[in-house]
This record gives sequence, C-alpha cells and structure tokens, in this order.
Amino acid sequence: MNKQRPTLSLKSPAKPAAPTLRASHARDLKPALQTGFNTGLKPDSLAFSLIGAAQAVALVRTGTNLPQALVQVWARLGGDATPQARGAMQDISYRCMRQLGQSETLVGLMAPKAPEPLVAALLACALALINAPDETAPYEEFTVVDQTVTAAEAHPDTARAKGMVNAVLRRFLRERQNLLDTASLQPLARWNYPQWWIDAVRAAWPQDWQGVLTTGNTAPPLTLRVNVRKSSVEDYLAVLEQAGMAATRIGPSAVRLVKPVAVSLIPGFNDGVVSVQDAGAQLAAPLLDVADGMRVLDACAAPGGKTCHILELANVHVTALDADAKRLARVGENLERLQLDAELKAAPAETSDWWDGQLFDRILADVPCTASGIVRRHPDIRWLRRKGDTLQLATLSAKILDNLWQMLAPGGKLLFVTCSLWPQESEAQAAAFAVRHGAARLDAPGQLLPAGGDGQDHDGLFYALFQKNA
Repeated sequence: MNKQRPTLSLKSPAKPAAPTLRASHARDLKPALQTGFNTGLKPDSLAFSLIGAAQAVALVRTGTNLPQALVQVWARLGGDATPQARGAMQDISYRCMRQLGQSETLVGLMAPKAPEPLVAALLACALALINAPDETAPYEEFTVVDQTVTAAEAHPDTARAKGMVNAVLRRFLRERQNLLDTASLQPLARWNYPQWWIDAVRAAWPQDWQGVLTTGNTAPPLTLRVNVRKSSVEDYLAVLEQAGMAATRIGPSAVRLVKPVAVSLIPGFNDGVVSVQDAGAQLAAPLLDVADGMRVLDACAAPGGKTCHILELANVHVTALDADAKRLARVGENLERLQLDAELKAAPAETSDWWDGQLFDRILADVPCTASGIVRRHPDIRWLRRKGDTLQLATLSAKILDNLWQMLAPGGKLLFVTCSLWPQESEAQAAAFAVRHGAARLDAPGQLLPAGGDGQDHDGLFYALFQKNA
C-alpha cells in the first residue's frame, strides 16, 4: 500500500516529521527594492536595524558588495541612521552573510512558497540572530521574532508577508533541531558556501578543506600593527594593559585585541602609533627588505596598509599606484594619519603610461584576485564570486606582473602577493611567471591558510618573492 507523502505546513504537528526542501525554492534573487520608503520605525529599535540590514543583504544578492550596500542603505536613511543603528545593521548583515546558506535552506524548508527578495533577506537576518553559532545570541529569541514581524509590517515590500514571517520564525523555535538536522544534509547549509566554492577548497587543500571553510565562517580578530617609528610591541602592550584592553602578540609587529573595539577607542590610533592590519598582511613589507634611499613601487596599493608599513621600516621613495582614484584617496588619508609621504598615482598596474622610465629597486605587486583567503573579513565574497572569476582575474594578474617586471632594476626584488586560496591565482601563477622571465625565486612563506589560535591569527594570503638577475 502506497503511503501518502506528508506536505509541509506552517502549523507544527504534534510529532513533526522531518521537513523536506521545497524544490522550487529560488536562491537567485533579483530584487527591485523600494529603498526610498520611510518605514517610520524608531532608529533605536531592533526592527529598524533589521529592515536596514535586510535591504543591504538583498542588494548583495543582486551583485553589490556588502560595504557598498550598507552605504547605500545608510545614505537613504540619512539622519535616522545613527552610529548605533549603523553598527547594528552592519553586525546583523555580516552575521547573515556567514550563515546565508543555512538560513536560505531553512526558509526553503519552512516557507509555503519562495519569498519575495526583501522578505527572504529579512528572514535570513532574523535566523542569523536566533541561531547564532558558538556564541551568546545578541538578542532574546522572542524579541527577534517580535521585532522582525514589526519590521515586516513597516515596509511595503514585506508587509503582506507579515503573517508568514511570524509563522516561519515561530516554527523554527518549535522545531529547531529537527529543521537544523534536515538542513545540514545540504552542503550549502552545512558549510555556508556555494557548492563550487566547497569543491574548489576540497580540490586545492584536501587535507585542510574543512578547517579552511570553518575558519572562513568565524568573525575576524582586530589586529594592530605597531609603528616601530613611534613605539615597540612591548611598550604598546603595556599601554593597552593600562587602558584595560586585553591583547596578545601574534607577530613581529602584530597585536591582537581580545575584544574588538571601534578604532576611535584604540589607544594611539589617531596619533599614528598603530594601524589596523591583518597579521598575515604584515609580512609583506619586511619581505621586501627595503633600505634607506630605495625607490619602491606599491602596485594596487589601496587602501594603503602595506604602503605605510614600508615607509615605517625605512626612508624610501614610495610610489603608490592604484586604478581606483577614490580608493587611492584612502591611501592618502592613512599616510596623513601616520605623518608619512608617498607619491600617489591613479592608473591601472597593467599599463605603463604613468611610468617615468626610472627603475624601481623594490616592487610590491598585491594583484587583483578572488579574495577567497579573506572571506572571514568579507563574508559576502562567497556569494558574489563565480567560478569563472578565477581565470579572468588570474589572466589580469599575469599581465600586471609581466608589465611591472620591466620596471624593476637589475638585482631588484618583486614581491607577488594575493589574498586567494586558489592555486591558479597563487602558486601556479608564480611558477609560470618565473618560467616566463627566468626570475630567481627567493624564500617566502608561499600559501598561508586562514588560521586562528593562541600564537597566530591571520588570513589566507600567498607570497612569492623574485629577484631580477643583475
């Protein structure tokens, strides 16, 4: 006798059966958001922050990176977007990006039909708050449900789905473990990455792939680089201790705060004593082995962390090059804060029109890549990238490296850097470059996998150092 398959319902049965994923659940969201609508919600309410974060998440699903999406939302909100509200929206949206695969799978199990884009984003934000992994949830569960329903009611793109939003979230609270167990059978939900990304990590790092994916889902640390011109790590740790800020040393000039704080609260930041920079990224400047009087090119320089670090280590003439004039302005801001000087040039690194013909003693080539190694800092990247981006970006990077090599003086050194985990953008690129130019390869760390722990905490960067034959 054939048994009839149970259908999904928003109402919880007495003994809930294992839910099934609705086949029609669509993840390719293309929202047309009413971003100019004033919800009338109080700026200090969780509902206000939830609907703002949801709009940013929905924009990400159309191809906008999360920082730009947040700026767009804040600009629309104007004065209502207080610093506290902005901070809450940023926190919620970043949490949502790290759990988006699981949240969207859960919505696919519970919703009677595929939600409209902003509704789906609002539910994903709420689920990320309710189902906070390995940490204390930032809000009480029923507060999240109540405020999410309030947010849904206040916006025309979500108002009609208010009842569904309430039912889905309350069902999750009732059937949490059953739903999570079923969702975890899907790789998308278990790992919170697109399938192609999971496959790429497994292929590249078969022994470490689970750790790499897991680390990418954690919130990054706040790591500082101590300016050796103004202090030492030991002295600065003493300053932090006096300020009541626990911290540990995780590199030659790297200090990790136990609890992240706003940069305005970091002792000495405004005076240029420290800068915010990942410990892995802090390896670049020392590898260049700069000395006073050298001519140094920092290609693809924005936002300027490595540019400034080079100048902290020696009195050199630095040309900071970047194709994006707006991002290059950030290099200037960092130089001003640190009271350092460099020549700024806005031009693509694969061209030579900007070059005056004088050879450089050192070149730092931090080339464009998929940024797969810094996904814990930019969790939206996994949802924005496509499999084909790797080849496209590797091709551009090869052009940049070939172009810069002609600008290097005999005996000079070129440091090739990426923040990618894909060999096509890193080791394979370095090996092919060495063959094309007969470049001597010097000692360098190679591939760093994302890692965190007592003695280290860094993103997934790649380093290859070359010397030009004299």
